[in-house]
This record gives sequence, C-alpha cells and structure tokens, in this order.
Amino acid sequence: MGLEVKDLNKGYNGIDLYRDFSLSFPEGTITCILGPSGCGKTTLLNIIGRITSPDSGKLTGFEGKRFSYIFQEARLLPWKSVQGNIEFVMSRELTAHERHEQASGFIRLVDLEGFAGYYPSQLSGGMRQRVSIARAFACNSDIILMDEPLKGLDLPLKQSMIKWFSQIWKADRRTVIFVTHDVDEALLLGKEIVVFSRPPVRIVTHVKIEELTENRFLENDRFKKLKQILINALEV
Repeated sequence: MGLEVKDLNKGYNGIDLYRDFSLSFPEGTITCILGPSGCGKTTLLNIIGRITSPDSGKLTGFEGKRFSYIFQEARLLPWKSVQGNIEFVMSRELTAHERHEQASGFIRLVDLEGFAGYYPSQLSGGMRQRVSIARAFACNSDIILMDEPLKGLDLPLKQSMIKWFSQIWKADRRTVIFVTHDVDEALLLGKEIVVFSRPPVRIVTHVKIEELTENRFLENDRFKKLKQILINALEV
C-alpha cells in the first residue's frame, strides 16, 4: 500500500485550504510540492506529520511511520556540538561507539569534517543547515519532511545543499516530501513535482523527472521548458 492523502478537508478562519483534496506519494522517492506562498503547503506537511489534525479526510499508508524534519531554520540544540546534535537523534539501542561512528560518517557526507566539535553559534547558516540534513538522516525515520529548508539561500549555495542532500539520499533512499515555492529548487531536487493552486488547493500539474540530480542543469533546453511549464502552472 502506498502513501495517500484522501478527501482531505482543512480550513482556517472560514477559508478552505483543502476541500476534498487527494494526493498520493510514491515511497522511496523525493516528491516536491510547489505552490504559491500561503496556499497550505506547510499545513499539509503538518497534517502528514501529525502536528495538525485535518477537519476530515483519511491518510493511508502513514500508520506507524516515523518522521524526521528539515525546517527553514536549522533548529539545532545550541548546547550540543555538531557531533552531539547528530548523535542526539540516534537510536538508544546503538552503543555510544556506534553512535559516534555513524555520526562521523554523516559529518563526512556533508563535508563538515573538522567541525564535529563546533557548536551551532560557531557555524555559518549554510553549515548549520548541512548539520540539519545529516541529523534528519541520522534519525531512525521512514519519511523526511522538508519545509522550505533552502529559502533565502543564493543559487550556488542551494545547489551545494542539494548536492549534499542527494549524496546522503542516494545511499539511504527514504521517502521525502519537500515543500517549496521556488521553481529552481523543485527542478534541482524533485523526482516528482506537484504544483498546487491557491486555496482551496487543487493540483495544477504533476511532473516526473528521471534524470539524476547531478545530471540536471537549469540551462539545459529540457529543463528550461520544464521551468516554463511550472512557472505557468503557478500563475493559474
């Protein structure tokens, strides 16, 4: 059985964000939800992650699933080092040595060797976000929910962040649901891209991308065409 949101209804202050809305998510892949600001993308993540309750509707396939999050802010524990933040989310069934070794491996994957003993206040914003990526994978989760974690970063840094994320994901293909309103981010990371309308939300278009992340070039003619399709869909 796949992951499915079925006949979802959710409103705030008399506004229907979702009205009989349905969407399925393939497991073991990265689904990007692209939509205008305020359309309810974060609300959907919170419903899936059981932070917010729907007014009605059914979520199937999510029962018993464990979640980890990557937010716009890194949300690291300020009193723990890089190594400590990553070890903190690991299973207590692991020995201290196993946690240390696995955390060190994640630190290498996001190119932060030499910074394991640093605290969040000593890191740049991009470095803190790399720690949050490593921490999300270090957590024993089935699904990673990403809520605009690249917002505010310039394109070269976004591309680097996507490289580090993809590097870990290829070794550990979790189900990822990634929310953004940035077309470039969606094209660089999403395996499936779903474009939402303004509320009440409907699916305007659904694009599947077969190319590996490292083979994606935004100046490539195919990606230029896809970008225009997505931009047009956002304007509906």
